[in-house]
Amino acid sequence: MYKAAARAAAATASAKGASARVVGRSAAVLGRSLSAAPGAKEEAPEPPRVYGGLKDQDRIFTNLYGEQDWRVGDALKRGDWHQTKEIMWMGPDWIVQEMKDSGLRGRGGAGFPSGLKWSFMPKNTDGRPSFLVVNADESEPGTCKDREIMRKDPHKLVEGCLLAGYAMRARAAYIYIRGEYFNEAVVMDEAIHEAYQKGFLGKNACGSGYDFDVYLHRGAGAYICGEETALIESLEGRQGKPRLKPPFPANVGVFGCPTTVTNVETVAVAPTILRRGASWFASFGRKNNHGTKLFAISGHVNNPIVVEEEMSITLRELLDKHCGGVRGGWDNLQAVIPGGSSVPVLDINDCADVMMDFDDLKKAGSGLGTAAVTVMDKSVDMIAAIRRLAHFYKHESCGQCTPCREGTGWLEQMLVKMEKGEADTREIPMLEEISRSIEGHTICALGDAAAWPVQGLIRRFQPVIEERIAGGPEQYQSEKGKYFQEAWSGEPFKNKAWVDQHGDGKAYSRS
Repeated sequence: MYKAAARAAAATASAKGASARVVGRSAAVLGRSLSAAPGAKEEAPEPPRVYGGLKDQDRIFTNLYGEQDWRVGDALKRGDWHQTKEIMWMGPDWIVQEMKDSGLRGRGGAGFPSGLKWSFMPKNTDGRPSFLVVNADESEPGTCKDREIMRKDPHKLVEGCLLAGYAMRARAAYIYIRGEYFNEAVVMDEAIHEAYQKGFLGKNACGSGYDFDVYLHRGAGAYICGEETALIESLEGRQGKPRLKPPFPANVGVFGCPTTVTNVETVAVAPTILRRGASWFASFGRKNNHGTKLFAISGHVNNPIVVEEEMSITLRELLDKHCGGVRGGWDNLQAVIPGGSSVPVLDINDCADVMMDFDDLKKAGSGLGTAAVTVMDKSVDMIAAIRRLAHFYKHESCGQCTPCREGTGWLEQMLVKMEKGEADTREIPMLEEISRSIEGHTICALGDAAAWPVQGLIRRFQPVIEERIAGGPEQYQSEKGKYFQEAWSGEPFKNKAWVDQHGDGKAYSRS
């Protein structure tokens, strides 16, 4: 009886299966007949969009390499200060909404939506004036994009200050420039004076009926002043040490007044976005990663460069197209720091297909940051490279928070031992534990910036550390030439024509 029931069940299942197959085939045929006429070709699926290859007409910074003069005459020819009054007459709310619709995210490292940030400023005054502060304290190692804007296209920044300040209902803008940027400060100061002479700034700026002033303030060269509240403290004449938040600058900022602190590139792209439209800017890059971006590429590439490209371009295409590739070929690549020294390092496996935008780099375990791409080939001692960064963060810590003040010193000390092979393998998890104790436990993000490079080293190059420790100090001393980094390989200069024209006529060699 059991066998008969089983055979009957099997026969029923077989019949159902056959019926289902017939129905499935019929549905497939019916689907084809509805979707296309007999004999018509089925449409192929759209290929995924490829990002990059920004056209010249879509570049915002058209004088990035200084082919033309930076002064106001040539700036007007490039389209700066065009219909600025008409843009202002659209009203502050319209400007803020356009910035929101454009998808622009802050270009200083954090990537916060710019239009949303601008909207935090009070619309109605309580008697206090509002201020815009431009963070030109570009002190992140490897980052040099804002410098190119200030010395080659300064009027984009000055005009951006007016439009961004007007959108925030600010009375004035302060450009806080890094102390070492002497030449850039001279150019910016002259550009501001030219704008005043043309009537673009000051009383009735651009004939709009709005009064707006721009001031240039030179810092003293402290990395900590890149943090917005430390910058405000320095601007007010005190030591550059971060403030506890809240209150946030939009409520209590510089001189106790509502303030927005934002990056040079973020402000400088605003006039072009407002002239061309939010949809134009939003057409570049992936969702939530819109626009064009300045990438500062240095290290072991054939042509180090600062270049404007579309967001979401792959790292490999960026290096191959604009830098002539990695020195010695792609297979000679060891690691890349994709967003300034404070983001975790990526190894060659991570770099193959990663896209240069906020979300994809975060997914890969790093970050876009300031888009300062530092390329390192296989000649680099990765332990020494991260140890050098640890020294920088120890030196630049303001000392206000104990985890950062003490922890950055411990990070450097342990990395020095590991570099020389004098450590114990048990110290590797201890090193990570110290970095985790610093990360997220400080007033500002300098603690995170110190911890992340170390965490990236352990995550991707722990076998290298273990091998160095296993070899011991004796092996390190015997192979010191292998680990010691030289600034120049000793090979003849490839740009001999330029050297002959602009050099001092001397012949240089390693000896």
